[in-house]
Amino acid sequence: MTRVPARETRRLFQIVALVKPFRAQAVLAALESIEVVGGTVREAMGYGRQKDRLHRYLGSEYNASFLPKVEITLFVHEPEVAAAIRTIVSQARTGRMGDGKVLVLPCLPESPGW
Repeated sequence: MTRVPARETRRLFQIVALVKPFRAQAVLAALESIEVVGGTVREAMGYGRQKDRLHRYLGSEYNASFLPKVEITLFVHEPEVAAAIRTIVSQARTGRMGDGKVLVLPCLPESPGW
């Protein structure tokens, strides 16, 4: 009786990056060099340390608690995680407050689909 080799299983990770809208295209262009299994891009509103700032527009003040962001969600295999994070951070960072966040979440091996 011959043994069938077990299918190679590589752990899958979800990376969620919240970046400023004007940096999103640069981040996505740089991520083309990384092997990405799948992903989504969507507009989001962020709330963080920049809260309760008053802005002026046409002589009146308004509260800008939620600021526009772009949410980039990627699914990558474990060997690509560090390179993906480095790429996102290097392209998204402006050095000012509100550059965004990067979250890394492991996916369950029993997850269907991938």
